[in-house]
Amino acid sequence: MTEVQTTAGIVRGTVVDGVASFKGVPFAAPPVGARRFQAPAPPQPWDGVRDALDYGHTAPQGDYPPPLDKLLTNFVNDGDDYLNLNVWTPEQAIGGDPRPVMVWIHGGAFVNGSGAIYDGTTFARDGVVMVSINYRLGVNGFLWFGEGTPNLGILDQIAALEWVRDNIAAFGGDPAKVTIFGESAGGMSTATLLATPAAHGLFGRAIVQSGGGHIAMSPGSAIKVARKYAKILGVEPSREAVAAADPKAIIAAQSALSVEMNKKPFKRLWGDAAANLLPFEPVIDGTIVPGLPETAIAAGASADVDLMVGSNAHEGRLFLAPTGAAPKVPPVVPYIYARTAGAKKPAATLKAYRKSRSTESWGDITASFMTDAYFRAPALRLAEAHPGTFVYEFQWETPQVPGLGSCHALEVPFVFDGLDGSRYAALTGPSAPKDLAAAMHKAWIDFAVTGDPGWPAYDHTTRSTMVFNKTSGVEPDPRPHDRRHWER
Repeated sequence: MTEVQTTAGIVRGTVVDGVASFKGVPFAAPPVGARRFQAPAPPQPWDGVRDALDYGHTAPQGDYPPPLDKLLTNFVNDGDDYLNLNVWTPEQAIGGDPRPVMVWIHGGAFVNGSGAIYDGTTFARDGVVMVSINYRLGVNGFLWFGEGTPNLGILDQIAALEWVRDNIAAFGGDPAKVTIFGESAGGMSTATLLATPAAHGLFGRAIVQSGGGHIAMSPGSAIKVARKYAKILGVEPSREAVAAADPKAIIAAQSALSVEMNKKPFKRLWGDAAANLLPFEPVIDGTIVPGLPETAIAAGASADVDLMVGSNAHEGRLFLAPTGAAPKVPPVVPYIYARTAGAKKPAATLKAYRKSRSTESWGDITASFMTDAYFRAPALRLAEAHPGTFVYEFQWETPQVPGLGSCHALEVPFVFDGLDGSRYAALTGPSAPKDLAAAMHKAWIDFAVTGDPGWPAYDHTTRSTMVFNKTSGVEPDPRPHDRRHWER
């Protein structure tokens, strides 16, 4: 075991094969009671030595709906003190030369997940200090009736980065060399932090995986969503009334709201939140989130931050292939997706996709729309808005579920070089290419260390994109005919 002094007290971690880990370390006070809907407060200092041997509590959340619960790894440990983080560091870095730091922000549609799902051992093994964090999810993190402090989940992420700034040197990390990275809602959070003034200076590099800067709703939409949630929960439309409800009912209503939005994704019902199918997401409040992140980034926000963005070739299939629903989807569904997600000409877009995918079902075409509208196009818009950005696309296809392809979240175990063991086996299968995992993992570390992942930056002329597959390489402008339908 080994001990490290933090600003709140001493923590005791474990050392295995040269990697020291410290788990469940609080970066803020428990967000319960009077702090329930308040900005994060500093953690309460402790006397003596605090064990940081096991993952801590996780944010209140429901389960992934079946069959996603069998494919996506999750870890839930109920308890109040869930604003905590985990640190992995080379044992020799403690008290030695400072190492680059990578801070992982987990995904889960802003309603699921935790930092405890991910093992940072491989990053520490390869010389960087890795941190994974928790933040308030769903109702606790993003429900807003127009009063009080909004964007509590984003403020939690900023508090965690401030903890890293103030404490990571004691763990052998360099607070002046921090890279934030995340996938899905974590990638969307990363893009949001790029545009958040309060986060400026807390990191110098960022990686957005299957996210984008298009996720943030207007105040009016946030209020509309909040009132619909209160109606489902059966309480008055206020945070106080929500806080007084049964905790299980709060989570059940949260799930019911998401189901209702996905069944009827119309702007008249949800405002601009309908475009993203995320009832819980950051709100443009003018201060914490001054505007749509991709717009702020295009205007120069975080121009001094190195950026890498990317997506997977078949992101949307995760939400259709495992259920077997794709062959049953009628043609009106992709048309609705094209309209709500921002296709320039929905009918023409549908016709073009159908022509180039004549053997695919309408469900497969819907999945392609979801891939391009929600993930690929936003990633490319970020690259265009931020000169010098590096772009990748992950194309390896899993054999685990017919038609799943290179789906949403599939790249994560490759980034973490985590194909050994059972953590991701349900998604990747037993024979996923380890050399591809090693190459991706190295590219992420190289970017964190040097700012260069090993391929040319993206620009309007070449649109250079690193394609990761069994055989990887740089391609100019993959699938330009699809990209053009979602340009703004």
